[in-house]
Amino acid sequence: MTQTATTTPIVSVRDLSMIFPVPGGQTVALQDANLQIMPSEFISLIGPSGCGKTTLLRLMADLITPTGGELTVSGGTPRAARENRAYGYVFQAPALMEWRNVLGNVKLPLEVMNLPREGRDARAREMLKLVGLEKFERSYPWQLSGGMQQRVSIARALAFDPAILLMDEPFGALDEITRENLNLELLRLWRETGKTVVFVTHSISEAVFLSTRVVVMTARPGKIEGVVNIDLPQPRSDDSREDPRFFEYATQIRELLRKGHA
Repeated sequence: MTQTATTTPIVSVRDLSMIFPVPGGQTVALQDANLQIMPSEFISLIGPSGCGKTTLLRLMADLITPTGGELTVSGGTPRAARENRAYGYVFQAPALMEWRNVLGNVKLPLEVMNLPREGRDARAREMLKLVGLEKFERSYPWQLSGGMQQRVSIARALAFDPAILLMDEPFGALDEITRENLNLELLRLWRETGKTVVFVTHSISEAVFLSTRVVVMTARPGKIEGVVNIDLPQPRSDDSREDPRFFEYATQIRELLRKGHA
């Protein structure tokens, strides 16, 4: 994959805050966050539970509105990015429709966009081939493993060719072997498509393996404690996990997490 030669961020976060009202008071989920994400980067957000990782992702997706600061996505407001389908969103659970087969699930956003039927089928099959599920288009979600269901979810998110892929801990419920295999698959997709990926995880090793940069967040109120550049060779492989720098980056992230949790 060739990194985009531009100095314009695809996501810009400036002094961003998010406060939720709760009975008897309020909860500061995110406080004064600043982050610039460039096109074609793979960014992981890591931090303790409740630190604002998913909140930041949902703000980018215009699922909630910030209470302070500035946020731009694809050069405009998050609302404009959503209306222009600038991003695809992959949730923690696959969220597939059980009564639709695999092809039908991947076609769903294309149907919402009212694309011609022939074009919908061709595009959905192209995405299923991309994630290695072209032989399962007539299967139903309940007939697939958890890892296969998440691959369907990723294919669906990519179906309308968004510039950004937002992923909220999509592999967290999977066993370690399946998770590592999907990490490799995700990196292959990232290289082949050139998408910008923003990925939420609780795993230090997963963050190091996947990312070009890892954003470390503090315990609530969520702040950005630091950003670690991951300079491991591409394409990554299982051997990347044995690189001495892999352990150095993991230690650096762990120290930032401890500092932010103190």
